[in-house]
Amino acid sequence: MKKIVHFIFLSCVLVGCTDKTTHVTNNSKTMATVSKPTGPAWAANAVLYECNIRQFSPEGNLAGVSAQLQRLKELGVDVLWLMPIHPIGLLNRKETPSDLGSPYSVRDYFAVNPDLGTLEDLKSLVTKAHGLGLKVIMDWVPNHTSWDAVWMTSHPAYYTKVNGQCTAPLNEHGESTGWDDCADLDYGNPALRKAMTEAMQYWIKTADIDGYRVDMAGLVPNDFWAEVRPALDSIKNVFMLAEWQDEPEHFSTCFQVNYGWKWKDVTKDIAAGNQTAIALDTLLDYLNNHYPAGYQQLYFTQNHDENTWSGSEAELYGASAQAFNVLMFTWQGVPMVYNGQEDGLTQRLAFFKKDPIQWKGHSKTSFFQLLCDLRHNNKALASGTTGGKLVKIKTDKDDQVYAFTREKDGERVIVITNLSERPCDVLLAPDDQTVGSYLNLFGASTIQVTKEMQLNLKPWEYLVLTNK
Repeated sequence: MKKIVHFIFLSCVLVGCTDKTTHVTNNSKTMATVSKPTGPAWAANAVLYECNIRQFSPEGNLAGVSAQLQRLKELGVDVLWLMPIHPIGLLNRKETPSDLGSPYSVRDYFAVNPDLGTLEDLKSLVTKAHGLGLKVIMDWVPNHTSWDAVWMTSHPAYYTKVNGQCTAPLNEHGESTGWDDCADLDYGNPALRKAMTEAMQYWIKTADIDGYRVDMAGLVPNDFWAEVRPALDSIKNVFMLAEWQDEPEHFSTCFQVNYGWKWKDVTKDIAAGNQTAIALDTLLDYLNNHYPAGYQQLYFTQNHDENTWSGSEAELYGASAQAFNVLMFTWQGVPMVYNGQEDGLTQRLAFFKKDPIQWKGHSKTSFFQLLCDLRHNNKALASGTTGGKLVKIKTDKDDQVYAFTREKDGERVIVITNLSERPCDVLLAPDDQTVGSYLNLFGASTIQVTKEMQLNLKPWEYLVLTNK
């Protein structure tokens, strides 16, 4: 039985919420009462770093990642997201039988891909990361396996059948995903749910990981996520990130953070000149009206999909990249850096083949360090209800300049960005609470914010001001 996804809007809070209970609905049926996930406290100020293990180092393995953990700590990130570490299916690979296959075509949920190392290598990486104060989350692929997966032989009943035959994954509309190298799992089977829960528990128990980034989370019924969350938290309070966007009920059952795909699309459109800065106001209104209070989304200008299939940051954002990275860190979400961005990565990393990052001089390290430090040290930039609400600053150029402030417990950040390729003379009118003296994050000067503030901004210029 193919799972059906419905989008149902519920009210909840995320990191920092109290441990209340709620009735969660799925497929128009009332489920058992479950506890709302609170999430680990460290997540409120976290910066994620996605690691494409295959391409991250010349070695292309877990040891190659371990060797750079100290550098990542110094960069200022907090959470290392490892792309899938499992053995990859050999059958029906997407390009040629000789390629390395998709990491998202999992052959065995309980094993480490020998190309990446061993279980001991993974445990050593996690132990070293924890010693540096870093957290580690694993990429998890619950919707499908490879066609030659262990379960295909040992538990064929785990798979979705059409006319008696296993089928490739379908999307939420019942259409082909194009992932013909994978076989769809059937969440109508209680035995499959139990096995998947045990597999997710295994890595927390065995390798002491700190949570999961869940691939295509919305293709799995939400009542499964309601079941799995307490099972995981019984071992360790974990961080859960859903690769999904338009299912706010995820926030009341399992996940602290979901994907900000709409933010990514809007910012790319603004960079290309297809929309103006006002589009961010429209998006913020949509999010505030359709998501529960304190929702959190992951914001990024690059990830493995964007980089490989859409373009490098230079291709997608050009001269605007720095401005949108500033917004990524300050726009009331969770920021993520994709491996290589700190080096000004211009490669489109291959998906099915070895194509290691050609590291140069890590030229953007200081830029990201400043933003990471600000997120860690100013309460206003924490995520969800833990941080400050985004409040727009009035300007006479709202179609070109995006200016806002966030404040929490007297700590304040002001962000002013020219989101266009044209220079701009702009008049800002901050409120009485915002006026005052601020440090300029990207300059040595102190800036006085006044009731009527005239600025001349270069194309894509940004200011980040902080009173702390």
